[in-house]
Amino acid sequence: MAAKKGIESSTWRPRSKLTSELQLHLCGSLFTVDKELLAKKSSKISKLMQRNPNGDLSNLLRDIPADQESMEIVGRFCHGFDINLTTENIVRVSCVAKYLGMTDNHCPENLLTKSLAFFERHVIPSWNNSVRALKTAENMLDHASELGLIDYCAQSIISKAMEDPHLLGESIGSVSISDEEEDHNEYKPNARRKLFDIEWKSEDLSSLGLRLYAPIINAMIQQKIPQENLAANICQYAKTWLFSDEEEIDENSQREILEALVQLLPQERDMVTCTFLFHMLRFAKFLDASSDCTNGIEQRIGKQLDQASVKDMLIPSQGYAKDEQYDTECVRRILKNFYMHYTGPDPTGLGLVAELIDEFLIEISADIDLKMPTFVAFADMSVAASDGLSHRTSDGIYRAVDIYLDKHRHLTESEKEEICKVLNCNRLSGEACEHAAQNERLPVRFVVQALFVAQLKLREAFVPRIAAEGGGGGSENSNGRRGVVERGEEEEEEGERMEIERMGSKVKELERECDVMRREIERSGGIGFSNNNVVKKNKKSGKMSMWKEMKRKLGCGMSSVDDDYHCLVKKKKKVHPR
Repeated sequence: MAAKKGIESSTWRPRSKLTSELQLHLCGSLFTVDKELLAKKSSKISKLMQRNPNGDLSNLLRDIPADQESMEIVGRFCHGFDINLTTENIVRVSCVAKYLGMTDNHCPENLLTKSLAFFERHVIPSWNNSVRALKTAENMLDHASELGLIDYCAQSIISKAMEDPHLLGESIGSVSISDEEEDHNEYKPNARRKLFDIEWKSEDLSSLGLRLYAPIINAMIQQKIPQENLAANICQYAKTWLFSDEEEIDENSQREILEALVQLLPQERDMVTCTFLFHMLRFAKFLDASSDCTNGIEQRIGKQLDQASVKDMLIPSQGYAKDEQYDTECVRRILKNFYMHYTGPDPTGLGLVAELIDEFLIEISADIDLKMPTFVAFADMSVAASDGLSHRTSDGIYRAVDIYLDKHRHLTESEKEEICKVLNCNRLSGEACEHAAQNERLPVRFVVQALFVAQLKLREAFVPRIAAEGGGGGSENSNGRRGVVERGEEEEEEGERMEIERMGSKVKELERECDVMRREIERSGGIGFSNNNVVKKNKKSGKMSMWKEMKRKLGCGMSSVDDDYHCLVKKKKKVHPR
């Protein structure tokens, strides 16, 4: 037999003077083979020659599942030469032998018998060889399935995975943090295991096409192989076929692979990393996958959202119709899934998600296209998530509000007040409260409230300490128990006194500005707003103004501002006699 490209080239085989040749077009090349020698081994060729002794048989063999290498092996076998069967060519040679009818019924010790014997001895016992042989069968699935080779390889792989699930990959719990940091975008079995495991040095199921891979994984699921190992293998498959640039696959094929993998993924929590699931979700949106596929990923994320990072949640909006930079609706659905499925008694997960919402709100607040209702909805969600978590402050929400007001300067005063309703000054830290009291972007009403709360916090932290020190200083019995007050403490207390005086001056300045505003409103017969309802202003009215009412509720009278901090100063002088 010889391969011909335009002109027939000389071949290794001897030619018989009286034999005729059969020409076959295979893989873009022209092959010639001796019909009479082939007919001695092939029942199909023998019957065709009997029916068409002088006809051209090449047209009747167009569907032969052969390539150049397999036909070379067939030619060598017909001429009695040694043949080289390998894991890579055994499936195709077996299919060609079956197609040509090269069985023992036609000729003893025929090619099909030899190839199946090699398959049984060298392929079935080995995981690697089974995977390699299965991979070569992808281009002739029908012929290989008819011969039973696909089932033999699949059963071999499944049985070996049942004996040693680690052949599929290590679960995410066994991968060290250092391995994950080296390449956080890769989802693979422990690399250190591969260095010492011969099986992992060669073949992995991720090399198979989806038509072979999906049925094998489904069969493994039915056989109750540990889900952790199955999930690890699915992650590796996704990395190979979806997250890698090495395989050039069209979008339709990628969508088919993605939807199949989502169906194969276990539903339980902690089977795969949250980062991997978010990668899948981004691909699902980019490829416009089915709603069942997208919902399945979102539900899995919701079950372990406490493991996510804010970077994971920043999912870009898809399509030209999307105004906002990030897909906030998707994040809202994921949060809903989390709170629906969270049943753990440990509140740690709730605290982590509450912090995650704050961080997400901070990230999206810089989006100039983010609509105010969306921002307020997530801010309310953050407040609700922090309820019951006494250790959490509202500093994260305050920072998000500050960024949003800075990026959206077109907002009116009433819109700013609507946004600031999500803030609770009593839950702000002292540093955040002091920043709010000097923040020009905030509405005046909130700034005044922040000033009062900051002053109250200083008083609450300062007065008990003074009272304790003052009470102990008047007793002679306590002289032995009290030490000398150091200069550093005196300087610290002096700084606190100066801070109280500065804040008192700021309050009085704002009061003067607000008094001017109040007189203007009264002069024009307008309406002023109290903290809870609307009150008509009247020059002769004896009711409190809104500022007096606010300070009354906060425990800080208008005329007592100076007295408060001056009183503190006097007490300090009593505590530290010179």
